[in-house]
Amino acid sequence: MTGTHKDTTITRRRAIAVTGGTVAAGGLAIAGYQSAFADETTATATETAAASASAGSSSGTCVLMSSVTEGPYYLDGALVRKDITEGKSGVPLTLRITVQDTTESCAPVAGAAVEIWHCDAWGYYSGYTTANPGGSAPAESEDGSTADDKTYLRGYQVANANGVVKFETIVPGWYTPRTCHIHVKVHTGGEKEDGTYEGGKVNFTGQLFFDDAVAEQIFELEPYSQHTGTWTKLDDDMVYDGGGASSGLLTLKPVHKKDPSKGYKGSITLGIDPDTENTGAGSGGGGGGGTPPSGAPGDAPSDAPSASASSTESSS
Repeated sequence: MTGTHKDTTITRRRAIAVTGGTVAAGGLAIAGYQSAFADETTATATETAAASASAGSSSGTCVLMSSVTEGPYYLDGALVRKDITEGKSGVPLTLRITVQDTTESCAPVAGAAVEIWHCDAWGYYSGYTTANPGGSAPAESEDGSTADDKTYLRGYQVANANGVVKFETIVPGWYTPRTCHIHVKVHTGGEKEDGTYEGGKVNFTGQLFFDDAVAEQIFELEPYSQHTGTWTKLDDDMVYDGGGASSGLLTLKPVHKKDPSKGYKGSITLGIDPDTENTGAGSGGGGGGGTPPSGAPGDAPSDAPSASASSTESSS
């Protein structure tokens, strides 16, 4: 298949009921997680805290940082689940996130609900499958998966006693004008209900980023290579501020060093204040700015979830 965008009618797929709601975004610290992928059942809270401290500030403590924009593609009611792919093809990514309390010497935040969402290999978000990702890409409906157009590549996990969640997903593709990234929110005080997460407050809204060298290798593979055009590097991204792990840059380890198609393990630590709820960064600063791809979010499918995108921020 070439990278030519075809005018193809999207075929509706299996429906999954989506309900529930979340609230506005807030502020936190992000630090690299260096002892990645010890089994959650054997890792201790002490080991988790030590890994974060070594990757945090020079004083060895967590540092509270500001949030960035949630973007125009957020939808309420994501499902609580570990595997969010729904059959979407791409390079496998096991994402491990550790949530820590910056007010308690980096103690783990057990029970924190971590929510992530990102685009597919061609740059499309669920709920917004007609939004043009820029460049030239096949229609989202041509991927051949059984994914639900309303829910794919979105989900929650609730942190264990060590503050750890793990997702099974794919490496995102790209869309104009953004670099390769994953959106993330951390919620506390709510509870699982009807397959999603209800109530509580949002303590952090952020974005996680991929090293350019890794992204470049991946975008040369199928199905990513069917999306042609110029993708944005980290230095040119409107949200990433160049701060490395403290700005959301993931620690990435290939499953097979000589074959990137086998997948990656990504990890990061998020330090939050569980008592604080913030409104998140606006488009006037702190990671905002820029214009989302044409057709988004106003050009969402007519049968998109009743909960519309909760932000009209100018970057996605």
